[in-house]
Formats: sequence, structure tokens, C-alpha cells
Amino acid sequence: MIRAEPIGSICCVPTNPGWTPPEGSWASSSETRNKMLANKSRDTRPELLVRSLVHRRGLRYRVSARPLPELRRTADLVFRPARVAVFIDGCYWHGCPQHYTEPKTNAEYWREKVDRNKGRDRETDDLLVAAGWTVLRFWEHDDPETVAAAIEVSVQLRRNRPQAKLGGRNATTTTSNSLTGEG
Repeated sequence: MIRAEPIGSICCVPTNPGWTPPEGSWASSSETRNKMLANKSRDTRPELLVRSLVHRRGLRYRVSARPLPELRRTADLVFRPARVAVFIDGCYWHGCPQHYTEPKTNAEYWREKVDRNKGRDRETDDLLVAAGWTVLRFWEHDDPETVAAAIEVSVQLRRNRPQAKLGGRNATTTTSNSLTGEG
């Protein structure tokens, strides 16, 4: 039987005290499994802060949308007419060089998982740039005001360029490191 137990004062996650991980499972315990299942793939606090600031600046966007319909990947904010895709990457899931720490349990599985995520991120960037998009990537710990300002500048620059010049060779990828001078 699965029952819900409150975690903090915000949400509930199902727990199953008799659960044991199957052979080869990523979850080392019922508690770990419940924590991982409770992770959100969208509408995280960093995303909501940036979206609010960008909206206040008068920019309108799509949330968790596919920049390219044929690409089965979503960006956190998509500015279709300007062809700007924004990703706000979590430090753990995307292997932040500053904050990522490898777990002690099932380390090989998680290392491979994060490496696959990083590879998929690079592939997504390459596909979008080749299609003429500007890709902006930020870490969840980046200052939301700085992120919003960078997004506004990029969108305004793209809006002011004639669409004929937006081929892949003029498209760009920007990361938070290039904004802070760390990369």
C-alpha cells in the first residue's frame, strides 16, 4: 500500500515503507527514491525567479517548449520570433563544475547519468545553433537579475536583426561562464 506523508509544509510524496529496490535500481533506498521522484523538471524556484524578472521587462515567451518541433527537447524559456532558447540548468543534474558533488551511493550510475545529460546538452546546443537559434545556458545558482538582463539583451539583439541573417553561422551559444568571465 502506498500512502502520502507530508514533507515540509508544501507537498506530499508517496512513500512505501516495505519497498526494496529491484536489482540494478538507481534508488538505494525508499527515502532516496521518494526524494528523486519529488524533483521537478520545470517550474523550479530559479526558473520562476528568472521568468518573473523577464516578464517584468516586457518580454513574452513560451515555457517548457520545444524550440524546434522535430527536436524532442524542451527549453525553459523560448522566444520563437527572436529564435532564442534559454536553459536554466540544475547544478546536480547537469554537473556544475562549482557545485556538483558525486553521491557516495551508486556513484557510477549517477556519474554516467550526469555525463549523458551533459552530452545531450551539448548536442541540443549544436542542433539549435545549426538551425539559427541563440542558445543561452545558465546555472541555477546564477544571479536572476544578471540572467534576466542577459536574456533581454540577447532577445533585443535578435529582434533587431533581419531574419535573413539568422543562419547557423551567425547564431550563438552563451553560457553563464561567458557572462561572468569565468570561461
